[in-house]
Amino acid sequence: MTPTGLPDSLIATLPGSAYTDPGVFAQEQERIFETMWCCVARAADLPRPGAFRTVDVGRESVLVTRARDHGVRAYLNVCRHRGARLVTEDGGEVRRAFQCPYHAWTYGLDGTLVAAPNLSRMPDVGRGAYGLAAVAVREWLGYVWVCLAPEPPSFEEDVIGDVVTRLGDLASLERYGIEELAVGRRIVYDVRANWKLIVENFMECYHCATIHPELTEVLPEFADGYAAQYYVGHGAEFGADVRGFTVDGSEGLDRLPGIAGEQDRRYYAITVKPQVFINLVPDHVIFHRMYPVAVDRTVVECDWLYLPHVVDGGADVSGSVELFDRVNRQDFAACERTQPGMSSRLYAQGGVLVPSEHHIGAFHTWVTERLAEAVSPGTPSGG
Repeated sequence: MTPTGLPDSLIATLPGSAYTDPGVFAQEQERIFETMWCCVARAADLPRPGAFRTVDVGRESVLVTRARDHGVRAYLNVCRHRGARLVTEDGGEVRRAFQCPYHAWTYGLDGTLVAAPNLSRMPDVGRGAYGLAAVAVREWLGYVWVCLAPEPPSFEEDVIGDVVTRLGDLASLERYGIEELAVGRRIVYDVRANWKLIVENFMECYHCATIHPELTEVLPEFADGYAAQYYVGHGAEFGADVRGFTVDGSEGLDRLPGIAGEQDRRYYAITVKPQVFINLVPDHVIFHRMYPVAVDRTVVECDWLYLPHVVDGGADVSGSVELFDRVNRQDFAACERTQPGMSSRLYAQGGVLVPSEHHIGAFHTWVTERLAEAVSPGTPSGG
């Protein structure tokens, strides 16, 4: 028996309140999502200067835009005058500047305050000092990542480090050339479940034989309950008669040219904490971004990425999209079935993890330690 009184085969989970308590959720927003690097957009969604997207990171709305030097910038989506939401659209394009719809304070793409009613009569108001509050930004894998922390953690250690921990090296991921791929399909899911339930579900495959008949047909070893993420560098092998990562195992699309021979006919899954899941197969990549909205609601944005000529040529990607779209919907339905149970008196002290899920215990430890850490005071600096 373990010190908790459980059999040696079982370890305890987080208590139910970790998934239902708004106070815990607020701490997670502050100490996890507002302090770590989060992926917020595909760089190609910002094709030219003035293109923008707004996204919620933690408790903040963030404005991401392409500047005149063609670099990506990110700002808190808040007017410096009276705090109005500067941009209310999810995305779009401006010609030269962002103007607050309340009092017309206007900001350039570099975040500088460029105009305001009667601004010329206020020479003491600095255009830079009262510009938009900048947020740290980084482009990687063809995606835009931001961090709200005044002193962001190392991107190499936290983000790239998660990939290396999972695959054993960075080169194994770089061979897929994700930054050069094109979005063939994007689906946004609104999941009525706590974000941690989604992470836990993605990390394990003990459920695969129960709810994923299509996936276990393509990846037979998943029927045994061990997820690809259970072993460093391991990729689940396609079934002997499977020709591609499609809903019926039929032929896929053009193979990504950079992958190594040992990566062919294999599936790899990566969790990049706190909110990115990456799935790698020989002819495409599936890239998830997760945005917690409430203690019991999470939005998940999922891209299917293919070689540009596959997308530009109008190839039929429905077979591969349908496979993982079914997997996603099956997973999210399971999470939504689990969410009510987190409020049950039976789950007040939590549940248990079987041996093939023990790695989820490390995720629980990570969450607990993040919530125990003090948050550095301060806000991002001005543009």
